[in-house]
Amino acid sequence: MSKKKRFASVWDAIEETPQQAASLRARADLLMALQAWVKLSGQTQAEAARLLGITQPRMSALMRGKIDLFSLGTLMDMATAAGLEPRIAIKKPRKRAGELATA
Repeated sequence: MSKKKRFASVWDAIEETPQQAASLRARADLLMALQAWVKLSGQTQAEAARLLGITQPRMSALMRGKIDLFSLGTLMDMATAAGLEPRIAIKKPRKRAGELATA
């Protein structure tokens, strides 16, 4: 019988390190927010791309979810250019079994 490894999130299962998982989670949130913004704005991809300072093919990649083509910084810049207000939220780590609570 094989032991199945359990992950705290899908991001942890996909990536090798917690740092990579956190970056992917943040990039995915930003990418989805930008996709929603484009759809709700009624703009063409070319119009949205111009506003964000990118090419239309790059906008097409964003709309197709090609997350690996975009850095966290780039997505933050694009979200800001779109008039969105991206924020970073920091959560305290979960208390693990057997650990003492810290302040």
